[in-house]
Amino acid sequence: MDDKTQNDATDPDLISAYSRSEALADGLLVDVTETAREAGFLYPVALTRAAWELCVALSPPAKRAGNDVHGRLWDVLMMMRWAVGRSRGGPDIAFELLCVTTSVRPSRVALRAVVGPGDDAAPVVTVMLPEES
Repeated sequence: MDDKTQNDATDPDLISAYSRSEALADGLLVDVTETAREAGFLYPVALTRAAWELCVALSPPAKRAGNDVHGRLWDVLMMMRWAVGRSRGGPDIAFELLCVTTSVRPSRVALRAVVGPGDDAAPVVTVMLPEES
């Protein structure tokens, strides 16, 4: 291997590398692959912590509204599946869902699903807020 193709910690051009598995272990991503497979997704799926906290985790208003984590996750996955089915393809698909966030009355929340290479270069899906990257 010559110096130009080297991609490890000794590469002088590499500033830092943070893998998907590290983000999952650190809790920055929440793995929902098992439920996503039940919903028909073929690739591993994870939500960013921010998307999870807003749309899946139970806020006090969500508890008052009788929501549960499993149902809220299914809402995210079903709206993503619907958006994928209506899309023309591509690695980044925007979608919305109604969910209880800061009040018992549901509000419209924008999300995006991004398909990209995982740690082993196989496709993975990451669901995030629009301003996240």
